[in-house]
Amino acid sequence: VSARLYKFCDAKAWKRNTIATALAFPAVIVSMFMVLNIFLRIVGAATAVSFLTVFFIFLLWGCVATPLVFVGSYFGYRADKIEVPTKTNQIARFIPEVPYYAAPPISNMLAGMLPFGSVCIELFFIMSALWLHQLYYIMGFLLAVVAILGATCAQVSCVMCYLQLCVEDHRWWWKSFFNCASAGVYLFLYSIWFLASKLELVGILPVMVYLTYMSMISLAFSLFCGTVGYLSCFWFTRRIYGAVKVD
Repeated sequence: VSARLYKFCDAKAWKRNTIATALAFPAVIVSMFMVLNIFLRIVGAATAVSFLTVFFIFLLWGCVATPLVFVGSYFGYRADKIEVPTKTNQIARFIPEVPYYAAPPISNMLAGMLPFGSVCIELFFIMSALWLHQLYYIMGFLLAVVAILGATCAQVSCVMCYLQLCVEDHRWWWKSFFNCASAGVYLFLYSIWFLASKLELVGILPVMVYLTYMSMISLAFSLFCGTVGYLSCFWFTRRIYGAVKVD
């Protein structure tokens, strides 16, 4: 997907794009985990991960995940370029001003409420299973919630994109991503509320462990929602402009 979109944008540094795809997100997660693990090793916590386990994680990352990304990029760059249904002007049009609530970041935060709201109830049971040692056994319902989340992100992104195009704002690329990715901010805020109201952690280190792991989860949640929103918006714009009759 990354390779085909990069080729669609007529970019040339495909090696840099492939390396960034393989390393960017895992590097952030591994860096946060390693810094946390160093503190846990210093205080002698039982939850500290051994060096051998960390080595095997790096081995999986370097010998399995990264080569698969390069293989996928190879086939992505060899595939046909995604074509646009209409011709675009070389000179960008003037974009009129919009009300403050329709411009980022307020519009992004308003749009992120709906994806988060679709999973907030199930999120309570998941976090209770993670941090309160309760059993979670309704995996089939969890799959349905993930499907609802994806559908919600797609619909929110398409609606926001349509409203944006109606006011002659063609810059939908990053806005379509952040409209849904902002749900991760609400997830992190929810985790802070869960920490203050449901957990009874004693000391700075347990709180740091909790916030670090929830930061990782919130980041992954943001990337999932933002990616679904962007790809849905990309499909939506190609469909609506493909239906336009141009003489």
